Amino acid sequence: MICSNNVCLRNIISFIRWLPVIFILALLCWAYFAYVVQLCFFTVEGTFERSVYLFVFHLLLFMFLWSYYVTIFRPVGRPPKMVLFCYIMDLCLCCGVPEFGYDYFYVDSQTRQDLSSLEESECREILERYVRQHQIPVDNRNGDGKNISKLCTKFILHILAQTSGIRYCYKCNCIKPDRCHHCSVCGHCVLKFDHHCPWVNTCINYFNYKFFLQFLFYGLILCLWGILTDLQYFIAFWKNALRLGAGFSRFHIVFLFFVAGMFAASITCLFVYHVYLTARNQSTIESFRPPVFIYGIDKNGFNLGIRRNFKQVFGDTYLFWFLPIFSSCGDGVQYPVGSRARQQSHSLHCTAERKKLLLPDSNDDDDIVREI
Repeated sequence: MICSNNVCLRNIISFIRWLPVIFILALLCWAYFAYVVQLCFFTVEGTFERSVYLFVFHLLLFMFLWSYYVTIFRPVGRPPKMVLFCYIMDLCLCCGVPEFGYDYFYVDSQTRQDLSSLEESECREILERYVRQHQIPVDNRNGDGKNISKLCTKFILHILAQTSGIRYCYKCNCIKPDRCHHCSVCGHCVLKFDHHCPWVNTCINYFNYKFFLQFLFYGLILCLWGILTDLQYFIAFWKNALRLGAGFSRFHIVFLFFVAGMFAASITCLFVYHVYLTARNQSTIESFRPPVFIYGIDKNGFNLGIRRNFKQVFGDTYLFWFLPIFSSCGDGVQYPVGSRARQQSHSLHCTAERKKLLLPDSNDDDDIVREI
């Protein structure tokens, strides 16, 4: 039977994306059997030692699964309705058509054809006017910080930032809030987009970044606990100091040690990197493509200091830092900027005000839009 609208293909792709998660859960099931049954019950002889091993293991496993669950199933942060609008309709709004809100509107084909002739500079002016009119809080601008910063001087960077427009997503029909990016896998814009992680089958973003860090932290501690408690029995089995009735149990003890060590090494690298990013208040994508502000490219634009940077992710209450409970500061749309960014923005604002005083007869934005 042929599936209409590629439903079968989408279901297959969706299932494939869940395979890494299924793999981790299957590996956890085997690790649970190897640690609890083969190690603790069949190998560890001391009752107190076995009790401590089991208690700590189950506590770490619970925290790991809790953080893993909320990382996966926490709804992905999307731009709020205030920044969503039909691109064609908003061109009409800025050209004089009465405004009826932020919902989607439809226009006739003739109007759509007339508006399609607008140039990029005219569209940029319209978006700028829309942002000012609705007081949408956006400081970031268009630009590829990674490629531009290597080729241009500071003066040219400043000019490029001044001429670049509001960040707009033509696929989602929305103005991108600061630190928001379009995810090609999810198919929509994501607030404070960090990266799309296949191991959790979702985007790491503003609403689950804290849980992702906790997922890495508890996963690393769980692996290290398995290595430390399994080490003496791994050495004993390797030297044949302990013998079991069959090689089945030895396989689990030895393989558990290698698997825990392998995952501990990989998780350590990823966890340390994200702790570094958190300390600088950067996302993964911002570390490769620094954000562009009105005054230019600034890779430290959101850096508030190490302590405040961690509070931005984990919250002001230290008790919640280790619990997979949402406590991040802000709303995912507006973000405080560093002192340099504030100074630069204030300086540009003062310069713009002085220009208005010196050039009182120049056309304002309403005149520009009216000419369009």
